[in-house]
Amino acid sequence: QVQLVESGGGLVQAGGSLRLSCAASGRTFSTYSMGWFRQAPGKEREFVAEISHYGSMTAYVDSVKGRFTISRDNAKNTVDLQMNSLKPEDTAVYYCAAARNQYWRIKERTDVGSWGQGTQVTVSS
Repeated sequence: QVQLVESGGGLVQAGGSLRLSCAASGRTFSTYSMGWFRQAPGKEREFVAEISHYGSMTAYVDSVKGRFTISRDNAKNTVDLQMNSLKPEDTAVYYCAAARNQYWRIKERTDVGSWGQGTQVTVSS
């Protein structure tokens, strides 16, 4: 199991930027795809972005394409989510996620084996 700790959430005005970071424990971090999900009040947790284990491939939900960028540093066991041009509809608790198995990709919640505790992102209009 990979243990994950997020940081970097907060309150920002629409059009602003935030950078979320996730620190992972474990010696095999570089063999797991990593992702970010979010959950708004009253809604299901949804996929936001994913990066393959070596960082060569990424995927995003359509609503954040061109605004969010996921990256990872396998030497530091970290994965980041740079969020630009934030909108009020981006308001949610954001969760870092590690794939259920080594070398698996993350496309949906059932692909996740470990979750972080979540960090709140609030975008005011």
